[in-house]
Amino acid sequence: MEIAREVFGESYETARKYVDILTSRGVDWGLIGPREVDRIWPRHVLNSLAIAPMIGDGRTLVDVGSGAGLPGIPLAIQRPDLSVTLLEPLLRRANFLTEVVAELGLDDRVTVVRGRAEEHRARYDVVTARAVAALPKLLGWCLPLLASRGELLALKGESAEQELVEAQKLLRRGRLSGEVVKVPTPGTDETTWVVRIR
Repeated sequence: MEIAREVFGESYETARKYVDILTSRGVDWGLIGPREVDRIWPRHVLNSLAIAPMIGDGRTLVDVGSGAGLPGIPLAIQRPDLSVTLLEPLLRRANFLTEVVAELGLDDRVTVVRGRAEEHRARYDVVTARAVAALPKLLGWCLPLLASRGELLALKGESAEQELVEAQKLLRRGRLSGEVVKVPTPGTDETTWVVRIR
């Protein structure tokens, strides 16, 4: 995919290798649906990069409920300045992520942790989540992971505004502010909704 070559630049071959893994073993392991194979670049990998411009240089980042590694692995591939933790509670998925990170040569800056967000004790500059849970539930899991002045960037669908409304009580209690930011999915005509909490 030519546009992916532009978006990933020097890291394109690593990104292509990741896509090859997702469309083969990812399907075999049940992490990617067979119908998603033809849309893997725009809908999953490039979509994951929509939040990249919102993340400052050299940040620590945790991807909560990482699953197949989205958005954490595409971000780590495109942004070698980031230190990324993939947090995944299910053993099978954590094993998959560990294999993928090693195969892609990312293990110097990507760590896989098997565990639940509510039991994890580290703190990060940025907490990300993609298709994990509705915002009120997600906040309960993710807010304790935020470092001082950290932020949550949750990739959401069109329900983002409504979810933010439903989370207002929690945000007020934590003296936090939230906004929905519409950002372009790199290399596509698609828009991605990001809920930003800080």
